[in-house]
Amino acid sequence: MAGYLYQEFDQTIAVSAIAPQEESDGTGPRGKKISFPRSGRLLRHVDFERVYKQGRRHFSATMTVFYLARAVGDLPGSNQSIQSGPRVGFTVGRALGGAVVRNRMKRRLREAVRLARVGQAGAVDVVINPKKSLLGVEFAAVLNEVRRAFVVIEQRVKAGGAGMR
Repeated sequence: MAGYLYQEFDQTIAVSAIAPQEESDGTGPRGKKISFPRSGRLLRHVDFERVYKQGRRHFSATMTVFYLARAVGDLPGSNQSIQSGPRVGFTVGRALGGAVVRNRMKRRLREAVRLARVGQAGAVDVVINPKKSLLGVEFAAVLNEVRRAFVVIEQRVKAGGAGMR
């Protein structure tokens, strides 16, 4: 139990060093979370399958990132502003651990994507598939890998090599 608390403390320090929290003056809502917006998430099974089958891959030490550029009119009935940015989904297989472990991996990745501010990547669908080694790596390293992956995705999408239909 003591190791778990120490590990969480280290993660808190790593996040604070990357994105220092502003001091609250008591006027705003305390503890307000900055969420991962629904418009920025990949939610439907069909979208995940499309990215896996038609998209490209980027490999790193702790994750595999699948991505597929989408046309502006790809999503029926959606708003143009929603379509302009990337949509990100996460898949963690049961082979990587129990539900607690898998959810922890997804939380770490979701926070890394949120802090990386990946909005400039363009209209692209991204699925991040972590490896078991993700849990043993410091959060700052995960954040750097996510940033690096989105830089690569942005370059390849602009070059037209991301599997446009």
